[in-house]
Amino acid sequence: MGSLEEEPCLLEDVNPNSSGKESRHGKTAINMSSSLLRKKSSDLPVVSAVRRPMHRHFLANLQEVVLGTKLSVVFPVIPLAFVAQYYGFGRSWVFALSLLGVSALAERISFLTEQIAFYIGPTVGGLVNATCGNAPELIIAIFALRQNKLDMVKYSLLGSVLSNMLLVLGTSLFCGGIANLRQGQKFNRRQAEVNCLLLILALLCHSLPLLFRMSGRPAVVTAEPMLQLSRAGSIVMLIAYLSYLVFQLFTHRQFFEPQEVVQFNVHRFEKPESSTNCIIVSYINETDKSIEQEQEDEESEEAAVIGFWSAILWLVGLTALVSLLSEYIVETIEDASNSWGISVSFNSMILLPVVGNAPEHAGAIIFAFKDKLDISLGVALGSATQISMLVVPLCVVAAWIMGINMDLNFNLLETGSLAVSIVAVAFTLQDGNSHYLKGLILILLYSVIGACFFAKETSQTQQLREPLIQSSELEKLDDDEDRLQFGHTIVFVMPQLSK
Repeated sequence: MGSLEEEPCLLEDVNPNSSGKESRHGKTAINMSSSLLRKKSSDLPVVSAVRRPMHRHFLANLQEVVLGTKLSVVFPVIPLAFVAQYYGFGRSWVFALSLLGVSALAERISFLTEQIAFYIGPTVGGLVNATCGNAPELIIAIFALRQNKLDMVKYSLLGSVLSNMLLVLGTSLFCGGIANLRQGQKFNRRQAEVNCLLLILALLCHSLPLLFRMSGRPAVVTAEPMLQLSRAGSIVMLIAYLSYLVFQLFTHRQFFEPQEVVQFNVHRFEKPESSTNCIIVSYINETDKSIEQEQEDEESEEAAVIGFWSAILWLVGLTALVSLLSEYIVETIEDASNSWGISVSFNSMILLPVVGNAPEHAGAIIFAFKDKLDISLGVALGSATQISMLVVPLCVVAAWIMGINMDLNFNLLETGSLAVSIVAVAFTLQDGNSHYLKGLILILLYSVIGACFFAKETSQTQQLREPLIQSSELEKLDDDEDRLQFGHTIVFVMPQLSK
């Protein structure tokens, strides 16, 4: 009797709960990074001893909003900023205190939008969180626009994008790589691809006005068409960002969930009645154990700590404080730069983004230490995408409404730095794996760009201090124009037109 080939039977044991949990109450990566700086309810002082319900309710809200964060030690700088402004202290002190105050209030605004999301649902709550995520940058930009400081607006927004893409992402990858030196780190590549595509679209909208101006035609001829092109590009970016919100919050929410780790357990046994080998493959689809433990802790504590209308009132009040401090920042940045011996553009591009978003950045780095790189990517790339695709075009549209001609031309050096940064980030995140060397390269890129702008402003300052015209170097060429040769610089002095 011939032996028949025995086919092994395959039995699959699939975990029915394999799909990732949906984000609850509209939480985004930015909110999760800021939540690391919040205190637990047990750490807060008790106000139950107050008898009157109205007073007890107000003190409970004050306790959660003001004392419910580890940044509460920074809040005294807010009244100090008002005192310094009122009594005419040093302008540099007003700038520094206002900047620290905005940094602390930004984390509280994130907390209040999360509280509001408990009442309006996860989808609308996610939309509110995404809109208010970079509210301080938008407020500072609007005040700078009102004072017609277009260079400050462009430098501060570009600095926010570069700091998120290079400094925050690079530091997260570096710290996470050091903490997980042997095993490395993995992340959701699909989320990174979506953000990189949006950043490339933003780069195109920035590059076209620059190329239009560099086409060789006179600046007087290209000024108006370049302005119209910038406004059209801003509308396109706003449409793309709205589509991105629909993609993130409705149709492809799973792309932005933490990456799941799939484990396979293979068991082999023989049937008693036959010699057929059977293999049972059980799929254990789970996220990292630390993430599951933290999710269980969040579920046990997840509840709104203040009421809906209380959160709305506190949000309006804190936004008003941010507006006042932002006005102080815009008014005093030039005096502070002169006092510290650095340029306004370097101050706007480096200091404002780094200090203003320090709590959010610190949260992203802490999550990278805990091997939760997807959240760190959501903070860094999400903020860069939001500023590029939402805040920048909104500033152009707001300037359009105010009658100010703001375009998307960020000059050659600035646009080139943005292009190199986007390409570097895209290559860094293309394979879904990370190690500390990738993060180190991004940090070094940010350092080189910062040094470049510092050297640029230093050279311009030195040139302004040197005498432009020396009588011994002036020689007459003809009746229509004079030429001054000063080293390698050629200055043309046009004679006055006869009346």
